[in-house]
Amino acid sequence: QVQLVESGGGLVQAGGSLRLSCAGSGNIFAINVMAWYRQAPGKQRELVATITSGSSTSYADSVKGRFTISRDNAKNTMYLQMNSLKPEDTGVYYCNADVLTYSFRGYVEYWGQGTQVTVSS
Repeated sequence: QVQLVESGGGLVQAGGSLRLSCAGSGNIFAINVMAWYRQAPGKQRELVATITSGSSTSYADSVKGRFTISRDNAKNTMYLQMNSLKPEDTGVYYCNADVLTYSFRGYVEYWGQGTQVTVSS
């Protein structure tokens, strides 16, 4: 089994910072692309940032220049450094990863349970 567990969410004032973590555990042989998504109340889940196993990154236009995605392949962990937070960044942030397990049956997509980020104005 594979688990992705997010941490680091919380309540912060506008202009503040938070650092999210996503730790993978279980029967993991390798992780390909990892990503952060978020979902605001009443809205669809949206892609925030992605990072490949080679650490190539991409960002949604709304977070470019403010958020930084990174990963530690040895620890199967991904991070999201969020600076200059705005109220519109409020939502549940989800970790997503394409995982190859030791069963070697191809990459399978996994999701974390989400962590709440609330930015007050």
